[in-house]
Amino acid sequence: MFAPDVDLVIAFRVGSASKTTTRREEGRKAEKQYTRLLETLQYAGLKAVGRRGEGLGQILVFITCPEEVLKNLVVRERRSDFLSGLPVTPVTASTASTLSLSPADRIRLVHAYISSTPTDGGLGISTDNPEWDLVESISPLQNRAFNEQWIKVRKLKNIASLDLNHVRDQFGDAIAYYFAFLSSYTHWLVVPAVLGFLAHFVAGGAYNPFYSVAVAIWSICFVEWWRVHERILGLRFGTRGAFKVERRRAQYVPNMPWYTRELRILATLPIIALFGFVLVSILTAIFVFEAFITHLYEGPGKSVVGFSPTILFVLLVPRFLALYQALAVALTKWENHKHKSTYAASLTLKTFALGALVAYSGLALSAFVYVPFGEGVMKFVQQRWLKKVELKSLVGGETGGGGGVGVWNMDVGSARKKLNPGRLRDQMFAFTVTNQVVGTFMEIGLPFVLRAVESFRAKQNASANHHEKKSRSGSNSPNGSPDGLKKKVVFEDEKERGGLEERVFLERVRAEEKLPEYDLFTDYNEMVVQFGYVALWSTIWPLAGVMALVNNIFELRSDAFKITVHHRRPVPVRTDTIGPWLDALTFLTWLSALTNSALVYLFSPSLTNTTNVVSHAAVRAARFVGLGEIVGALVNATLLTQEGVANVVGEASEKASEHLVSAAGGLLVNESVNPNTFNSTAAESLVSGGANWGLDGSSSQTYGATKDLLVKAVLVALVGSHAYFIVKGLVRHVVEKVCWAGSGEVAEWERQEKEKRENGLIEMGIPDIVNVRGKEDGKKPVEAEEDAVKMFWEHDEGVDEIQRVVKEA
Repeated sequence: MFAPDVDLVIAFRVGSASKTTTRREEGRKAEKQYTRLLETLQYAGLKAVGRRGEGLGQILVFITCPEEVLKNLVVRERRSDFLSGLPVTPVTASTASTLSLSPADRIRLVHAYISSTPTDGGLGISTDNPEWDLVESISPLQNRAFNEQWIKVRKLKNIASLDLNHVRDQFGDAIAYYFAFLSSYTHWLVVPAVLGFLAHFVAGGAYNPFYSVAVAIWSICFVEWWRVHERILGLRFGTRGAFKVERRRAQYVPNMPWYTRELRILATLPIIALFGFVLVSILTAIFVFEAFITHLYEGPGKSVVGFSPTILFVLLVPRFLALYQALAVALTKWENHKHKSTYAASLTLKTFALGALVAYSGLALSAFVYVPFGEGVMKFVQQRWLKKVELKSLVGGETGGGGGVGVWNMDVGSARKKLNPGRLRDQMFAFTVTNQVVGTFMEIGLPFVLRAVESFRAKQNASANHHEKKSRSGSNSPNGSPDGLKKKVVFEDEKERGGLEERVFLERVRAEEKLPEYDLFTDYNEMVVQFGYVALWSTIWPLAGVMALVNNIFELRSDAFKITVHHRRPVPVRTDTIGPWLDALTFLTWLSALTNSALVYLFSPSLTNTTNVVSHAAVRAARFVGLGEIVGALVNATLLTQEGVANVVGEASEKASEHLVSAAGGLLVNESVNPNTFNSTAAESLVSGGANWGLDGSSSQTYGATKDLLVKAVLVALVGSHAYFIVKGLVRHVVEKVCWAGSGEVAEWERQEKEKRENGLIEMGIPDIVNVRGKEDGKKPVEAEEDAVKMFWEHDEGVDEIQRVVKEA
């Protein structure tokens, strides 16, 4: 089989004509840059040859690195690693040939040689360098034999199996770290999955306090365990401290003072905050609009109008995020990061910040706005705003029937029935089940559909061109096929040089180069957002952990399929961490302490009749330290309503608490409803017979009681935040002692590292000094030495002083 030893492929594109340049000028520029590209590669000792690409004007430059050049690259990297303190043994040109490089290491060395700046010993050929603006991409070719073996599942029980060493040998450290994280996270999901299953079917369903506390602690344990585990992976991979030898970005501007870069980073924070505020405002407006359209609109085409909030979301939010993404890229470039890792970390945090707002804002608005205040806001709009609309309609001679104003429902008493107590649970189901199914199809199925459509269009265009040429020439194609004509014209010279085998090889390469570049951000973002749903919001629907576990079992295989089939082979990257995603996970664990404590306090059925338990516990704890009166006064102050008349143990507060539970889809402790059959209809029946829940403009006591509960929920969240830091410190200490200090693998690595350094010192001719006394040479002291100095070293007064002290005693 024809398979040349190709390390990398450079896609070179001839520029198209523009307003300022002609096609001929672009051609001369491309010819000059292409000639310089080949000369640069060949002068550096690499073999390079060009072949036509997929479309007109594209050239594929195939590169291979001779063994002698590769040995020199290995020696140079090992020497740099050793000097920088990485766990490697330096090699020489004579011993480098005995080393067995993995395919990923070979590709990484050659790619670094080509793309690194001349300051770092590279050729400076990269897509980021403006001197090479016609270079589209530099990528390796897929190893199809390994890919087929990797994605094949022989047995169902092996669907989640993973050979991390093989993955690292083919794709490098960055991809291996992602799959290690995904595999570890999937195994850890067994804990919330089991707890959620028990909470949902045994312990009464949503807002279970024990489940919420357990999930918060689980999230802390997982993040702290991974913090140590990724360091252990760095030891296994030999990349611990890889950031020390990272090469500079082509766009880095040297000689910039450090404080200038720090000030630029600080200057981007207000811009990010502004975009975050605008995004939250857009999401809130769409959320409110959706609530009113769903609950108050009664006009024509209601089923169609109900989709208008979704249409607004699709039209506004993706475009806003695209605008922000372009600005985030520009700001990150302006920050002038020296290395690609710090640049990627800064851009990742900027992008994830707004993505998290989109992911979690719907649940936050439902939990802390829709449930407490939904009924009251609807009544307020009906009584104040729609009343004015009604008066204007009456003055204009237009009236509506059925108690409505035109298209709006004016029945104030129906507000409570209109609200959906199962909204939070429905949202969690959509985010953790529906969205994951759709996401899997978008990753795996949609690319096949798009390629099929593209292939069909290409055949249609080829057929049209064939008929056009046929009508002009009046003759038929030699092979009677439009596709055959295309192949003859394109591959005639290739057939003369390499024959059918080369043609097949080039077709495969062209097909790979058409695929998009793989981006780790998408997969990391998916998993971290999912972690947030489980850690922050799964108390609403405890089965979220089960759904996440099932999804991730298949995700291990689908991500492998996506990398090998739907994307170009990623360039291997050295790393010893998952980077900024660890910071994102840590932040989400802190948020989980806040959201779980607030949600359980507001909506847990088991706490409905004990809403003052936190206040009394706080007072008792304060009395223990002698501050009972002060803390009691502060707690009582927070329990005052707007008019200062309601009490936390009063009837208004108790009813508000009960109906907040009902509104959130929880089960009241005094209701005999089967939790396994509890649904939105059952919840509505519970609510319809009770007092108004949430903000009610007709009752100041209900308003005050609801505000009381929210104020106390904030206090409970703050308590949860303080508890988080205590638990986090304890867990980190235990994990550090057990998994790092007490690890036999770490101890063995330290022993081997010490042995390597001792051997290195011996090879350099620096022996270990065992006898620090030295050897006696028998020589007499120099006669010229002063007597005073000689006597100083020969006379000791210590024993005499001790004996004098004893006698005087």
